[in-house]
Amino acid sequence: MITEILILLISFVLLLAIGVPVAWSIGISGMVTMLVTIDSIPAFTTVAQRMATGLDSFALLAIPFFVLAGQIMNQGGIAERLISFAKAVIGALPGGLSYVNVISAMLFGAISGSALAATSAIGGILGPHMEKEGYSKEFGAALNVTSSTTGLVIPPSNILIVYSLASGGVSIAALFVAGYVPGILMGLALMAVAAVWIKRKKYPAGEKSTVKHVFTTFLHAFPSLFLLVVVIGGIVAGIFTATEASGIAVLYSLILSFVYREMDMKKLYKVFLSSVRTNSIVMLLIATSMAMSWVMSYEDIPQSVSEALLGLSDNKYMILLMINFILLFVGMFMDMTPAVLIFTPIFLPVVKDLGMDPVHFGIMMVMNLCVGLCTPPVGSVLFVGVGIAKTTIQKVIKPLIPLFIAMLIVLLLVTYVPEISLWLPKLME
Repeated sequence: MITEILILLISFVLLLAIGVPVAWSIGISGMVTMLVTIDSIPAFTTVAQRMATGLDSFALLAIPFFVLAGQIMNQGGIAERLISFAKAVIGALPGGLSYVNVISAMLFGAISGSALAATSAIGGILGPHMEKEGYSKEFGAALNVTSSTTGLVIPPSNILIVYSLASGGVSIAALFVAGYVPGILMGLALMAVAAVWIKRKKYPAGEKSTVKHVFTTFLHAFPSLFLLVVVIGGIVAGIFTATEASGIAVLYSLILSFVYREMDMKKLYKVFLSSVRTNSIVMLLIATSMAMSWVMSYEDIPQSVSEALLGLSDNKYMILLMINFILLFVGMFMDMTPAVLIFTPIFLPVVKDLGMDPVHFGIMMVMNLCVGLCTPPVGSVLFVGVGIAKTTIQKVIKPLIPLFIAMLIVLLLVTYVPEISLWLPKLME
């Protein structure tokens, strides 16, 4: 048993270290581990079968549709209208553009379901305005990077669908509803840090908006905001499934982008091409991760890890803290999708033994890995945010640290106070 665990771990780390793409590293390390215990032909056949059957899921169809919807929204003028509305409501406060940044990223991240889309859209539009009004580009970039990850917790969220698949069928509707309070809480924590930073740096207030202007910007943003009501409301009410909701999101966002006159056939071609590229990577990751999950199950690796963790301590809070530390470390080196697919089967049996609800654990895990998107060396959202702001990671680290601390405080609250995640799902039962 120890031999199989070491072979899996060492081969995976070595492959990553020499620059093999994550999806291939996952697949090859799983295959190598299989070859230790069974013959080559059955091993190759089994891994291939598990990759194919891993993608044979109706729920998985939601991911390419939500990715496509996010790409359409990113190019369809939705971000500009959300920013205008947020700016009209709170832009007049001292340092108001900081709050606008957080709220816009939360709204757009939730609607598009993509932290990268939110970072590029909000940072590209709002960043120059913040710099023009005296904000440092490093602070703007740090705030944009961290707030964009809230959209991965606030539904609709692709990563929560992936967790549902990896966990063996936890309700997507329950996960979606459970993400609201933790996601909003994280956004408020980031705004609290921004408020302290604003007071220290004495950032300026913006122009006060008239009631008419607020109402006008709300009318322009309302169709975009209504998408959340349609998608989440339809799922919770049982009108359609998450997969059907993803198709509706594509149709709705496509119509809206043409109504806004921000989309044409040339742009649409680029959107389809970009979404196909993204989905190809995601689906290969899912296929190889599902194969690796089966290999781990075959070798009884999750049970061994579970016994080892429970053997270290019988204190529920200490074990949850250890899991958080492990996930925070993993998030620094691995993207969210493979991390969720690999570590859910390992840690879910442990937390179930501790009496933790799988929905609660899913939110905790996603929030944990959100921190990793903002940290080097593999923080994809961090690199995009820094690139858009035209600055360096070294300069962004200083304003990032207090924002990281705020995210970690919220993570601990969500970990140890289950009702933060479970209150709304229980209310909807």
